[in-house]
Amino acid sequence: MPRGGKRTNAGRPKGSKEKGTLEKEALRQLLRQQVGAKLGPMVEAQIANAMGIKYLVARNKSTGQFVKLTEAQAKAKLKGGESDHEMIEVWEERPSVQAFTDLLNRTIDKPAEQEQTINLGVTEQAAQVLARITSGRDRVAKERRA
Repeated sequence: MPRGGKRTNAGRPKGSKEKGTLEKEALRQLLRQQVGAKLGPMVEAQIANAMGIKYLVARNKSTGQFVKLTEAQAKAKLKGGESDHEMIEVWEERPSVQAFTDLLNRTIDKPAEQEQTINLGVTEQAAQVLARITSGRDRVAKERRA
């Protein structure tokens, strides 16, 4: 028996992990910590996406293009401090069904896939055609052997 106890086919001691596996686990743990720290705002954003997002836009005087306004730009425009934009509108995006479905699947579990059985009954006429095809194949195979 080799030193160090039982070994796997890869030559590692039983129960040990590859270097790549350990690196993946460390990265996964780091990602979990970072996502966990910002989970609240991300969930709120996902809920807002499921309900439909609204944002403020203004028309740029010089280019005529619509520009999404940040909160700071909107406050400056309302105070009269900004004169680059002339018209302000609220635009809406449709609710995201995918975001809604994902939220439901994560909170109340994903619904079980529906299994359906399809019974393809063979008619008598189809059975006769199938029998003729099979007998023809048998005759051709027999002739080739002879």
